[in-house]
Amino acid sequence: MALREARREDIRRIVEMLADDEIARGREDFSSNMAAYCAAFDAIAADPNNTLYVWDHEGTAMGCLQLTFIPGMSYHGSWIAKVEGVRVDRSLRGLGIGEQMMEAMIARSRARGCKQLQLTTDKRRVDAQRFYARLGFDASHEGMKINLI
Repeated sequence: MALREARREDIRRIVEMLADDEIARGREDFSSNMAAYCAAFDAIAADPNNTLYVWDHEGTAMGCLQLTFIPGMSYHGSWIAKVEGVRVDRSLRGLGIGEQMMEAMIARSRARGCKQLQLTTDKRRVDAQRFYARLGFDASHEGMKINLI
């Protein structure tokens, strides 16, 4: 098993993992046209500050996340890293894959000279919050969002 950059052939599998929980179920639709997901993948792949990763297990993506580097003016013009869409296939949860993926993102963020690594998680994801706290993440800020569509 190893972390690697996602490839186009991983798109459907990534979307399946993103949709595989009670909160995200219904938000994703991989049953028909994948054009929007392919366009998003292409945009991520073309951006040097964005990388989509998968955890490869015997040739199949069994975990995923996206790492984005954001330039900022705060903290003396520091860069901030952001992780989104963290998932591990339910058949492999509890084996330390999520921890290994996040440790790799922390290391990449440090190597890039980022001041912080941030993420958001739905308030209903209590297990995820415990997981991130165990890794050293602190719920220091209140995140807010507005739906635009």
